[in-house]
Amino acid sequence: MAVRVVAIGKRHESWVSEGITRYEKRLKKPWDLTWQLLPHSSRQEDAARAEESERILAKVGPDEQLILLDERGRGFDSPGLSAHLQGQFDLGRTVTLVIGGAYGVDASVHARADRVWSLSGLVFPHQLVRLILAEQVYRAQEIAGGRPYHHA
Repeated sequence: MAVRVVAIGKRHESWVSEGITRYEKRLKKPWDLTWQLLPHSSRQEDAARAEESERILAKVGPDEQLILLDERGRGFDSPGLSAHLQGQFDLGRTVTLVIGGAYGVDASVHARADRVWSLSGLVFPHQLVRLILAEQVYRAQEIAGGRPYHHA
């Protein structure tokens, strides 16, 4: 039981890494946050999308809940995300959050996704999305624990 991020892209930039580490240190089981960064494809457009999608799916187990991040998805509010993650932990499931590459992911990842989540109607750089995810997982933990980090 954990939250795992599978992302296409290079390692965290230093400012992102510092922020992520700040939130990871505050997380307590089952709210572990792990990262699996997969390199960009050397191909272009459809070929890159297909190659990266295949590599993403190879990293996701059949019992994991896959949440794909996509600006065309549905949003969560913070209490809703907290309840969703806690519900998955209660079922003993690992939650895998997927951040595709520059060309997105293909239909195979969309078909495997249990949910497509939009952080916002805005498009963010992938490095920033990583930092936002770390903070939101921490916020979800605090809400689930009834602690005052989140003020509605």
